Amino acid sequence: MSIFPMIDPPAEQPDAAQALPLCREVGWDFERDVPLFRGGEPVIVEGREAVKVWIWRALRTPRFQYEIHTWAYGSEFETLLGQAYSDSVKTAEAPRYLRECLLINPYIKEVRDIAVNFEAARLTVQGTAVTIYGEVKFDAAV
Repeated sequence: MSIFPMIDPPAEQPDAAQALPLCREVGWDFERDVPLFRGGEPVIVEGREAVKVWIWRALRTPRFQYEIHTWAYGSEFETLLGQAYSDSVKTAEAPRYLRECLLINPYIKEVRDIAVNFEAARLTVQGTAVTIYGEVKFDAAV
Protein backbone atom coordinates (compact mmCIF):
# COMPACT_ATOMS: atom_id res chain seq x y z
CA MET A 1 0.00 0.00 0.00
CA SER A 2 1.25 3.45 -0.88
CA ILE A 3 0.73 6.72 0.93
CA PHE A 4 -0.18 8.07 -2.51
CA PRO A 5 -3.03 5.75 -3.61
CA MET A 6 -3.42 7.45 -6.99
CA ILE A 7 0.15 6.52 -7.97
CA ASP A 8 0.70 2.83 -8.60
CA PRO A 9 4.22 1.45 -8.42
CA PRO A 10 5.45 0.18 -11.79
CA ALA A 11 4.66 -3.47 -12.33
CA GLU A 12 7.58 -5.77 -12.95
CA GLN A 13 7.92 -6.43 -16.66
CA PRO A 14 8.63 -9.99 -17.81
CA ASP A 15 11.23 -10.57 -20.49
CA ALA A 16 9.52 -9.14 -23.61
CA ALA A 17 10.86 -11.81 -25.95
CA GLN A 18 9.27 -14.54 -23.82
CA ALA A 19 6.03 -12.75 -22.93
CA LEU A 20 5.00 -11.73 -26.44
CA PRO A 21 3.79 -14.11 -29.13
CA LEU A 22 5.62 -14.18 -32.45
CA CYS A 23 4.76 -11.00 -34.38
CA ARG A 24 2.85 -11.82 -37.59
CA GLU A 25 1.56 -9.52 -40.35
CA VAL A 26 0.46 -9.72 -43.95
CA GLY A 27 3.52 -9.20 -46.16
CA TRP A 28 3.82 -5.85 -47.91
CA ASP A 29 5.22 -4.68 -51.24
CA PHE A 30 6.77 -1.38 -50.12
CA GLU A 31 7.43 -0.12 -53.65
CA ARG A 32 3.86 -0.56 -54.89
CA ASP A 33 2.31 -0.02 -51.42
CA VAL A 34 0.08 -3.10 -51.62
CA PRO A 35 -0.23 -6.33 -49.61
CA LEU A 36 1.46 -9.46 -50.94
CA PHE A 37 -0.65 -12.35 -52.22
CA ARG A 38 0.41 -15.76 -53.49
CA GLY A 39 -2.15 -18.10 -55.02
CA GLY A 40 -4.98 -15.82 -53.94
CA GLU A 41 -3.96 -15.99 -50.29
CA PRO A 42 -2.13 -13.29 -48.30
CA VAL A 43 1.53 -13.95 -47.59
CA ILE A 44 2.16 -13.99 -43.83
CA VAL A 45 5.51 -12.72 -42.57
CA GLU A 46 6.88 -13.13 -39.06
CA GLY A 47 9.41 -11.59 -36.70
CA ARG A 48 11.50 -8.66 -37.92
CA GLU A 49 9.77 -8.48 -41.29
CA ALA A 50 6.36 -8.35 -39.59
CA VAL A 51 7.49 -5.46 -37.37
CA LYS A 52 8.80 -3.67 -40.48
CA VAL A 53 5.37 -4.00 -42.11
CA TRP A 54 3.67 -2.75 -38.95
CA ILE A 55 5.99 0.29 -38.89
CA TRP A 56 5.28 1.10 -42.55
CA ARG A 57 1.53 0.91 -42.07
CA ALA A 58 1.47 2.80 -38.75
CA LEU A 59 3.53 5.68 -40.16
CA ARG A 60 1.23 6.02 -43.16
CA THR A 61 -2.06 5.76 -41.23
CA PRO A 62 -3.43 9.06 -39.91
CA ARG A 63 -4.19 8.84 -36.21
CA PHE A 64 -7.79 9.35 -34.97
CA GLN A 65 -9.20 9.08 -38.50
CA TYR A 66 -10.41 5.49 -38.81
CA GLU A 67 -12.78 3.79 -36.37
CA ILE A 68 -11.21 0.40 -37.08
CA HIS A 69 -8.00 1.48 -35.30
CA THR A 70 -7.58 2.42 -31.67
CA TRP A 71 -6.70 6.03 -30.92
CA ALA A 72 -3.19 4.90 -30.04
CA TYR A 73 -2.50 3.61 -33.58
CA GLY A 74 -1.19 5.78 -36.41
CA SER A 75 0.75 9.00 -36.78
CA GLU A 76 -0.09 12.67 -36.45
CA PHE A 77 2.29 13.90 -39.14
CA GLU A 78 -0.54 15.40 -41.19
CA THR A 79 -0.98 18.04 -38.47
CA LEU A 80 2.46 19.40 -39.37
CA LEU A 81 1.88 19.59 -43.11
CA GLY A 82 0.31 22.70 -44.59
CA GLN A 83 0.56 24.62 -41.33
CA ALA A 84 2.22 27.96 -40.74
CA TYR A 85 4.69 26.45 -38.27
CA SER A 86 8.32 27.35 -38.81
CA ASP A 87 10.63 24.70 -40.22
CA SER A 88 12.43 24.47 -36.88
CA VAL A 89 9.17 23.68 -35.06
CA LYS A 90 8.24 21.03 -37.64
CA THR A 91 11.70 19.49 -37.48
CA ALA A 92 11.53 19.40 -33.67
CA GLU A 93 8.02 17.94 -33.48
CA ALA A 94 8.35 15.25 -36.17
CA PRO A 95 10.73 13.01 -34.16
CA ARG A 96 8.38 13.20 -31.17
CA TYR A 97 5.42 12.23 -33.36
CA LEU A 98 7.49 9.40 -34.81
CA ARG A 99 8.37 8.00 -31.39
CA GLU A 100 4.76 8.32 -30.19
CA CYS A 101 3.61 6.43 -33.27
CA LEU A 102 6.07 3.54 -33.02
CA LEU A 103 6.66 3.01 -29.32
CA ILE A 104 3.09 1.86 -28.65
CA ASN A 105 4.10 -1.41 -30.29
CA PRO A 106 5.39 -3.76 -27.57
CA TYR A 107 7.83 -5.35 -30.04
CA ILE A 108 9.63 -1.99 -30.49
CA LYS A 109 11.92 -0.97 -27.64
CA GLU A 110 13.64 2.13 -29.03
CA VAL A 111 13.65 4.43 -32.05
CA ARG A 112 16.93 6.07 -33.03
CA ASP A 113 18.90 7.56 -35.93
CA ILE A 114 15.88 9.67 -36.88
CA ALA A 115 16.12 11.84 -39.98
CA VAL A 116 13.26 14.11 -41.03
CA ASN A 117 12.93 15.92 -44.35
CA PHE A 118 10.18 18.35 -45.33
CA GLU A 119 9.74 19.17 -49.02
CA ALA A 120 6.66 21.20 -49.96
CA ALA A 121 3.70 19.13 -48.71
CA ARG A 122 5.68 15.90 -48.30
CA LEU A 123 7.40 14.58 -45.21
CA THR A 124 9.99 11.81 -45.30
CA VAL A 125 11.08 10.04 -42.12
CA GLN A 126 13.95 7.61 -41.73
CA GLY A 127 15.37 5.81 -38.76
CA THR A 128 16.07 2.60 -36.95
CA ALA A 129 13.68 0.76 -34.67
CA VAL A 130 15.26 -1.49 -32.09
CA THR A 131 12.90 -4.44 -31.73
CA ILE A 132 12.97 -7.66 -29.75
CA TYR A 133 14.03 -9.28 -33.06
CA GLY A 134 16.90 -6.88 -33.76
CA GLU A 135 17.17 -3.59 -35.62
CA VAL A 136 14.76 -2.60 -38.37
CA LYS A 137 15.60 0.31 -40.65
CA PHE A 138 12.64 2.25 -42.03
CA ASP A 139 12.17 4.94 -44.65
CA ALA A 140 8.68 6.26 -45.35
CA ALA A 141 7.14 9.20 -47.12
CA VAL A 142 4.12 10.41 -45.24
